[in-house]
Amino acid sequence: MATTELLIARDALLRTRVRTRADTPLDPGQVRVRIDLLALTSNNVTYAGFGDAMHYWDFYPSGEPGWGIVPAWGFGDVVQSLHPGVAVGERLYGFWPVATHAVLAPDRLSPARICDASPHRATLAAAYNQYFRVTADPLYRDDDEAVQALLRPLFITSWLIDDHLAGNQFFGARDAQGKALVILSSASSKAAYGTAWALSQRPDVQVIGLTSAANEAFCRSLGCYHRVLRYDALDQLAPETPCVFVDFAGSGDLRRAIHTRLTALAHSLAIGSTHLDEVAPSGNGKTLPGPRMVFFFAPDHIRIRTREWGAETFGQRMARAWRDFSARATDAHAPWLRIERTQGIAAASMVWEALAAGRADPRAGHLIALR
Repeated sequence: MATTELLIARDALLRTRVRTRADTPLDPGQVRVRIDLLALTSNNVTYAGFGDAMHYWDFYPSGEPGWGIVPAWGFGDVVQSLHPGVAVGERLYGFWPVATHAVLAPDRLSPARICDASPHRATLAAAYNQYFRVTADPLYRDDDEAVQALLRPLFITSWLIDDHLAGNQFFGARDAQGKALVILSSASSKAAYGTAWALSQRPDVQVIGLTSAANEAFCRSLGCYHRVLRYDALDQLAPETPCVFVDFAGSGDLRRAIHTRLTALAHSLAIGSTHLDEVAPSGNGKTLPGPRMVFFFAPDHIRIRTREWGAETFGQRMARAWRDFSARATDAHAPWLRIERTQGIAAASMVWEALAAGRADPRAGHLIALR
């Protein structure tokens, strides 16, 4: 058996190559999974852009200096098992390499999930080491795996951002009428409009989406933004308006412009980066005027809420929100998502390059089918 995988140059993310290598025999307690379906979105570009700082390259080490394997969300089936608690044929949802196969060392098994206890992942974020057994996964439906692969991890982050802001009373960023104002960059990205949708369910919140001229019409069509502005129209924002900024774009110039213009900015939250050439821009950290930018790491918030609410309540709340959002995103009369399938690892490199270069259609959801 052999594994084919997509390698990405860690210092030049538009440079890729496909590698096929022979599989090594499993150790006792390990399982081999044939990966079936993966989603590629701008979220994966963020994983690569922050691959060193946030250790995303460490989940599936390439073994070659200078090259990495970006992780992606999707589904796979166990094809070999040396673990008594995991059967051949079992289907799992989770965090896979962009590859045809992966090896896990299952531990802490429950009816709903397993955890990968591979030694190299012991210090990595626990949320990414969990694999959901679809037969007991409350968010799973066998007729919409494509939507789950594409939107589920992004929406979980969106839902957690909404919860973080609401839990902190929007950091006091309310106008005279008691309305909180949240400004989102990269408004056409799936994680941003998932956040906008979650926030728009709150009657006391207004959401402004910032986007490029090319994506302005798309963002307006979503209906979850109260206002959409192009990046070159920041002068339409009143400087003295209390607000929160949630940055999905990662553009240093935009970040500095927001912090400089908005003198009543109450909180600045960085989520990812759709601007790869500005992953470590001058508009970062302590050099910004106004509040210090805070990086939001979803697994940390999951850990906090699971401890406070309990795992069962956390799962139930998330499942309800996911069902509502996915129904809206796939509404037959006005869908937010057009699913596009690509077959095989080699073809996936073209999808990756379009995403990393910022050329992807925001309405498209790219799936990589591997069988």
